Amino acid sequence: MATSNDGAWQGLSLVAVGGYGRAELSPASDLDVVLLHDPEVSDDRIREIAEAVWYPLWERNMPLDHSVRDTVQMRQAARGDYRAATGMLDARHVAGDSSLVLALRAEVLADWRRDARRRLTELREASEKRIDRFGWLAHSAVPDLKESGGGLRDGVVMRALVATWLVDVPHAESEELRSALLDVRDALHITSGRRLEKFDPEHIVDVAAFLGRDPETLEIETRNIGRRVAHLAAQAWRRVDHALASPRIVGATPSRPVVERIDDGVGRLEDEVVVMAGADAGADPEVALRAAVAGARARLEFESSSAAHLARNLGKLDEPWPPTAQRAMIDFLTAGPGLATVWDELDYSGVVDHWLPEWADIRLRGSSSPVHRFTVDRHTIETCMNAAALARNVARPDLLAVGALLHDIGKGGHGDHSVVGESMALDIATRWGFDADDAAVIGRLVRHHLTLPNVATRRDIEDPSTANNLAQIVETEEFLDLLAALTEADARATGPTAWTAWRRGLIEGLVEKTRSVLLGAAAEGSAYEGWPGSVPMPDTENLGADEIRIGVENHRGGSLLTFALQDRPGIMAAIAGCFALLGMEIRSARTLTIGDVAMSMWEVSRAEVDGARVRERLIPILNDEIDLEERLALKPTPDAVPSRIRVLPRRSQTATLLEVRAHDRRGLVWTVCREIAGRGCSIRSAHLSTYGTEARDVFYVVDGDGLPLDDDAALQLRLDIAASLG
Repeated sequence: MATSNDGAWQGLSLVAVGGYGRAELSPASDLDVVLLHDPEVSDDRIREIAEAVWYPLWERNMPLDHSVRDTVQMRQAARGDYRAATGMLDARHVAGDSSLVLALRAEVLADWRRDARRRLTELREASEKRIDRFGWLAHSAVPDLKESGGGLRDGVVMRALVATWLVDVPHAESEELRSALLDVRDALHITSGRRLEKFDPEHIVDVAAFLGRDPETLEIETRNIGRRVAHLAAQAWRRVDHALASPRIVGATPSRPVVERIDDGVGRLEDEVVVMAGADAGADPEVALRAAVAGARARLEFESSSAAHLARNLGKLDEPWPPTAQRAMIDFLTAGPGLATVWDELDYSGVVDHWLPEWADIRLRGSSSPVHRFTVDRHTIETCMNAAALARNVARPDLLAVGALLHDIGKGGHGDHSVVGESMALDIATRWGFDADDAAVIGRLVRHHLTLPNVATRRDIEDPSTANNLAQIVETEEFLDLLAALTEADARATGPTAWTAWRRGLIEGLVEKTRSVLLGAAAEGSAYEGWPGSVPMPDTENLGADEIRIGVENHRGGSLLTFALQDRPGIMAAIAGCFALLGMEIRSARTLTIGDVAMSMWEVSRAEVDGARVRERLIPILNDEIDLEERLALKPTPDAVPSRIRVLPRRSQTATLLEVRAHDRRGLVWTVCREIAGRGCSIRSAHLSTYGTEARDVFYVVDGDGLPLDDDAALQLRLDIAASLG
């Protein structure tokens, strides 16, 4: 072995760094090693030792991250790069001349402590950028066990902070949390068979089985570890701030901090809100709400020991809550960007459980929807902050604020969370002192918080019956405004795909059409032709027998294309197939036939579409020169849930609505259009949505006479589509 003769290693040392140096190597991690040498050692000797060490490891296919450095280079690197410095602080001697490692570590540690003020600024900036990129382990929909805030990297950061001698961190708790998180990471590496850090739903079940745990419990416990690590790190950084702000003059005595009173029993100590000495949280439980409001409005941190003191000693509020307590809660929820930091601290300490015990069931709970970027609890707080910015759009901002806080409260129960949440919200609002009418409005907001996006993206908003049906649900313009504001706040908190220009345009269009119905301005009994009045019809004058006229314009973040050509069977299927071949995602489609001219309007997700290229691809499809059956035949999806096709009753007076729920794939829309055309039916409009890998499409279908399908025809069409999609 290369390490068998220690005499041959004079002036050379094999050093473990990174996770290997900290003796916490995971199964799929690299071996991070440095061949450290005295600058006086000859190149030939270094090469001989390096080859003797590296080649056997390569032959065994060991994942190796290696380098060769002399002691001067290592110290210079540590001085210039905080990452190299923190790596050396955790360095461990493996073989060779141990004195070389000990001396270098001592020098690097002395440099680290001497330059702590500068180096900690670099370290903090890097940590903030990392968390901006990877989010928080406790609250990200798919957290990174290593890089997310509260993950393993933060444990390394805290070790570096302690090494400065400026601050201390509870060592036993920190190491216990790191050990628990490493156990999860090890299981993830073993079950996935690769170096994986993302703790996504796909792997949680396997990891839980390996560890003999329940998947949901393991996920919540892992997120809680991340929350505790993040809390320790935040406290450490606050101590760093205090240490760096203290006088550096030898012998100088720092002035005693002064608590500034900002409310009854509530004070400000530097950049933190505190409960003042003498405040009796048992006799005056509203002091916690006053402190929360003060901290959130001023965007202050909530001092940890004050929060813990409140959680231990807080008295019970009278039920229903007195008006002052209810008002304070509304002020807290509408404080804007400062809400999240204060809520997190009060939730961590246990104060939130005094106000809202139902919160425990959604705390740290992951979302089953792939469009969500946060856990349910963090998404809720983001929704509240978004709702605060929309308060001027509604007559009752207080009802909007509480509706935002409670809109997903039912996700901790069983069944449809909107239905479950309605009764829960009604009880909570009543407990918080709202009268019966206001509590009912909050409950209805929770019940219908998904109604606008569902209707707007799955129904034809140009069909008068759509707005008429929605008007019956919302009943008043005031409730419509509340629901619209909650919808926007919720969507913005969900993720970028939930509030695109397209979705926003559809929802806002639906809201205004519904408002017209509520104000009595909607046209009664007019025949619906399926073409929106806001979009000019294509020019059909002197249209040639083989001519195709295509109009293109930018629209809601994508493109709007209009087609005019001589009517023939299967036009919708042909155009859908054309878009599939061009790789375009269809959002919606509408068609109108006047005489022998077929006009259609298509929304696609791609911007800057070339109409000439679309025409060039469409012509051979219409002439049967391209076999779409061969090009777009749906491929089986392993382990996919069977498609679900439903006929939606009584949703339109002028068409039959078919809802298709299926695994999204190339050729899906073309397949459905082909089956509809094959039955001699036509598509009046289609509204297509994709959530992750799942398609939620609704087709308005009429028979050859332009009428809704009878029950037998609708059933047969449903069966045909189901058979084609599998």
